[in-house]
Amino acid sequence: MVAIGAIASAIGIALALWINWFPADAAKQGKPIDTLYDVLMIVSIPIFVLVMTVILYSAWAFRMRPGQENEDGPPIHGNTRLEVFWTAIPAIILVSLCSYAYAVLNDIEKVRADELVVKVHAIQFAWTFEYPQADGRPVVSNQLYLPKDKPVRFDIDSQDVLHDFWVPAFRVKIDAVPGITTRLRVTPTRVGIFPVVCAELCGLGHSVMRSTAHVLSPAAFDRWLASEKAPAVNAGGGGGRQLSQDQLVALGRTTFVGDGGCGACHTLADAGSTGSTGPDLDRVLRGQSEDDIRTDIVDPNARIAPGYQANIMPPNFEQTLSAQQLDGLVAYLATVSK
Repeated sequence: MVAIGAIASAIGIALALWINWFPADAAKQGKPIDTLYDVLMIVSIPIFVLVMTVILYSAWAFRMRPGQENEDGPPIHGNTRLEVFWTAIPAIILVSLCSYAYAVLNDIEKVRADELVVKVHAIQFAWTFEYPQADGRPVVSNQLYLPKDKPVRFDIDSQDVLHDFWVPAFRVKIDAVPGITTRLRVTPTRVGIFPVVCAELCGLGHSVMRSTAHVLSPAAFDRWLASEKAPAVNAGGGGGRQLSQDQLVALGRTTFVGDGGCGACHTLADAGSTGSTGPDLDRVLRGQSEDDIRTDIVDPNARIAPGYQANIMPPNFEQTLSAQQLDGLVAYLATVSK
């Protein structure tokens, strides 16, 4: 039994450490959390093997033989020393692991100097990211942009039900709770694009409540922030560069398949999307005017397509999309529905 347990434990630990369970970590908090996971595997696998070995051996060695059906088992008395042992040892292991986990949690949640504050707003079924500015006019985006090696504090809230803000590459996550603000701290360490997901079942559209985290170099992040604070380019006069109809349609298609996230929920042949959470736009857009389409985007509960429920489509696209993106999206959908 000892030999079998030792071999099985060694194989189990080797596999647990060899298998790449997680995506590449992209934050300072990733390494200590991954190390904690490895320690938990190293401790728990031998315990699991020990318990299973004893159970399987006992089931085989002390099984009932033919002719013993009506016999009583031998009288057995408790073993105080053994009971103390199997109570004390797990308690010591448990306290040790909890202390280590607390130390890791305390370290990754430390307040860092010069933190960038990003407000995260959750609503069925979308994320909105707000960057407070000194002039009082925050930058709002439905994509998350972060500078590399800059400590970030997320202030997270929910406008309806319980959600959970999670970037797997950052390892940490926390609930978005209606009525309170929860906080999460991260220091991105890898430039790249990483998925943002909701890790709490929040309704019919939970599976499509996704966004993207863009980790940029500090200079690239500053350029992005400056571009978002710049005055919007008008679609049709009024002081900005005027876009042609073709340019508007092209912008709308880009918004549909990208920042707008529409393709995750809707089927539209022209965009190559096959989402089924919302209505099939190839069918329901026929005969709709641009005013109807705009209303459906900014006030989705005003008209509910047969067979669908209210409050599935986020009602905040008028805030998360720029006026130009919204005009382009309307123009694009009106064009492909003809």
